Amino acid sequence: MKRALVLPGLLLGVLGVLLGGCDLQPVYSGGSKGVAATTLTQIAIAPIPDRAGYLITAALHDRLGTPVAAPKYRLEVELDDQIIGFGVRGDNSIARERRTLRARYRLVDAATGALILDATATSDAGIDRVSSDYAVVAAETTALERNATDLAAQITVRLARFAQAGGMVAAQ
Repeated sequence: MKRALVLPGLLLGVLGVLLGGCDLQPVYSGGSKGVAATTLTQIAIAPIPDRAGYLITAALHDRLGTPVAAPKYRLEVELDDQIIGFGVRGDNSIARERRTLRARYRLVDAATGALILDATATSDAGIDRVSSDYAVVAAETTALERNATDLAAQITVRLARFAQAGGMVAAQ
């Protein structure tokens, strides 16, 4: 019985030592007072048009937190939303769609207009085409909502990692 407990304990100890030396650091170390969290509150989001823009803006506000009164940075996002049909049935109708949402985002210094970060993010979702038009529209809307949430998560993680690496300077 004791041998059954010693082996997993030994294995966990070895893994702990190995992971301790790999220089992994949590992005949000320090909690709300850490570099990533304080820097993300310094970002204002420029208006993004259309429904997808509204959804991404709302998701980014949820993730970045409330910006300070005079943010140091501005996040500009351009979206490309496409629905492509594939999978053809015997009657030449589309059986499946893929909704792809791409975002090109730029982080700009609010005071000088200098470009700090220029990156892209992509998310896609598959949609089954059924005989009900209402169901297809509902599925396309749900796919857009999921893609917007996923893009906001990708953008936030990229900004937090960039801030932690010293790409932006948090307010003191």
